[in-house]
Amino acid sequence: MNLNPFTVSIPDEEIEQLKQRLRMTRWPDEIPGAEWDYGIPISYMKDMVHYWLYDFDWRMVERHINSFSHYKAMIDGKDIHFVYEKGKGSRSIPILIPHGWPSTFYEMLDLIPFLIQPDNDGGDESISFDIIIPSIPGHGFSSIPLESGYEDRQVANVLVKLMEGLGYEQFGAHGYDLGASVLGLLCLDHPERVIGYHTTSPGNPSPCIGQGMEMSEAERAFLTCGDQWYREEGGYAHLLGTKPQTAAYALHDSPVGLAAFILEKWYYWTVFEKGESMEQFRKDDLLANVSIYWFTQTINAANRYYYEGRHIKWPGEGDICTVPHGVSLTKTQPHERPPREYVARLFPNILQWDELNAGGHFVALEQPELVASQIRSFFSKIDKQK
Repeated sequence: MNLNPFTVSIPDEEIEQLKQRLRMTRWPDEIPGAEWDYGIPISYMKDMVHYWLYDFDWRMVERHINSFSHYKAMIDGKDIHFVYEKGKGSRSIPILIPHGWPSTFYEMLDLIPFLIQPDNDGGDESISFDIIIPSIPGHGFSSIPLESGYEDRQVANVLVKLMEGLGYEQFGAHGYDLGASVLGLLCLDHPERVIGYHTTSPGNPSPCIGQGMEMSEAERAFLTCGDQWYREEGGYAHLLGTKPQTAAYALHDSPVGLAAFILEKWYYWTVFEKGESMEQFRKDDLLANVSIYWFTQTINAANRYYYEGRHIKWPGEGDICTVPHGVSLTKTQPHERPPREYVARLFPNILQWDELNAGGHFVALEQPELVASQIRSFFSKIDKQK
């Protein structure tokens, strides 16, 4: 596999065009006192847009991004962008860390310093990690799939080929959200490749519970909670799962519309009391993620994964995966916190199940040191079993 070093460098004219569009924003009306009841408030968006225009420094973001080693590789006819940093310990475990939605590789960068350094003070048995953070096709600086039916299982196959091309016949994995869906299917299809799989999104993908199968009370409560959440908060998923192209015209053309669409998810999936702020995230990090979507013009491709979900062969009745499994439960909405017995239907070999009592959906950026410590703890357990 040919690896081509890659540097992120957005032309000056694209940055200026973004600013011109921000200056020309036509703001909608808003019901007085609506706050977050109707969606993301104008006051919040005007504050973020003002910061984007006058304080946000994309060149500073680029310097941070380019402080890591980036590559592109051609796999199955698509350019796959990825960050690749080798561990500094005497023994390094390769670990694949794909991002979620609506997110990018950028969210995972803060994990790197905590994982490439060895544990145990760098002794002979110290473990570190060779870190591979890909941009899922249709996100960031990877190619945009333009064929119908391109879905999570195909991404899993691409990532296996990426790891093979880097010389790793076996590897560990960590993921959440879309990344968890991809990795869960990867574990099912290629279990011999995976040393162990750690996640903050247990239950994604979901096990198949056939008609007449007994469920625990906790499982029934979890599924009921998920149904309620989808009715109240799942409008975006229904739209993107049915008519993503219609939404794309506004999201692709308006940077404020794009930012509102993305930041709403970061807020609702992180904040637990209405009106709280997102102080746990720096504005620069939030806008870096939005800006990557804007400059790469990938929001439509990213959103299409909801539509293409109808093509996926999801786990069937009786499917199980014995790859060692580790779970870290964040302080997030109940519909993302399945009971252990539910997860064990698909991943029965659970070696670690921890309550973090912190963090939301995007915990890798919110609490990178905590997530890294959980990853390290999980793979240390696997290492001791050898």
